[in-house]
Amino acid sequence: MRAVRLTVTAAATTAALTALSACTAKSEAKDGDTIQVTAADTTCETSATSVPAGHVTLAIENKGSKATEVEILFPDDRIVSEKENIGPGTKYTLTAEVKAGSYEIACRPGMKGHGIRQKLTVTGSGTPAKRDPRLDKAVAEYRQYVQDQADATLPLVKTFVKAVKAGDVDAAKKAYAPSRLGWERTEPVAESFGDIDPEVDIRKPDLEPGQKWTGWHRLEQALWEKKKIGADEKALAGQLLTDLKEWQERVGKAEITPTSMANGAKELLDEVATGKVTGEEEAYSHTDLVDFKGNVEGAQKAYELLKPVAAKNDPALAKELDKQFTALNTLLDKYRSDKDSYAFVSYDKVTGAQRKELSDAVNALAEPLSRLAATVAK
Repeated sequence: MRAVRLTVTAAATTAALTALSACTAKSEAKDGDTIQVTAADTTCETSATSVPAGHVTLAIENKGSKATEVEILFPDDRIVSEKENIGPGTKYTLTAEVKAGSYEIACRPGMKGHGIRQKLTVTGSGTPAKRDPRLDKAVAEYRQYVQDQADATLPLVKTFVKAVKAGDVDAAKKAYAPSRLGWERTEPVAESFGDIDPEVDIRKPDLEPGQKWTGWHRLEQALWEKKKIGADEKALAGQLLTDLKEWQERVGKAEITPTSMANGAKELLDEVATGKVTGEEEAYSHTDLVDFKGNVEGAQKAYELLKPVAAKNDPALAKELDKQFTALNTLLDKYRSDKDSYAFVSYDKVTGAQRKELSDAVNALAEPLSRLAATVAK
């Protein structure tokens, strides 16, 4: 789940309202140079407006009072790469692969709205330099993986929607968590489109003023808190299926690069840290550990496909990632109520000390995983 992104029309309105907010930039970066991005509550300063095609690195510093998100975007708002939850006073390095063309760098204070944007021109032949062919193989296999996950999700969603439309609360509850697994495994790819995620996976606290609440979590609230299904919920279930069919049709065409795979793996761990470990993601059903496992599996899949190159470029990093993925999966298995399925204990039964242990394991994996993109870009 990510905070909602405004539509193009709303974005234009926001841009007009925030015309006094500063977004400044300077010169052209040379090949291999790092673009300095300084984010604050009302400004977004970048050290360059032009880079050559290939790998671009953003050295991000948040000098504002709010957590921010920094993204590299296509002109149509699709996400090339991003880093969420950059806390006040913290720094992060984001490495991405870009072809020749026009882009934007966006800082989103509070991780909401259109953001403060700077245009970025990528020059060159139109394609990045030749790379290890194993990376092309990894991209192709990962593209098939995300498509397979979407294809496998639709029947599970249909089962969930059928139960909701029949007014069968118990059956809908049983079908809810399984219907989300494929999405959770590949969420960064889904989020890259910008428009589908807010329709299907937004939580109530992340709604913008005036935004209608739709998707899984709206139905989750009805099933577990209200314990009833009305006409509105039945209509929303039908819309959920329609939106996810669109995701299924589009996901195989997403822009995927080795660095976006690596950054996406880290984003999945960030999702765990900011939503699942805290219990905020599944506030009504408490099925957070199912989502947690899906996020970890998706991150591990991306890493394993990139591992041949990562292990060549940085053997110690690959060894550490293997160790930390094993440790986290072993810890998660302690909470399975059925060792042969995705049945996990209800997260409201997980104690504070146990949540701390899970959080520590996530952080131990997140740190080396944050270095994977730069490693495969060598």
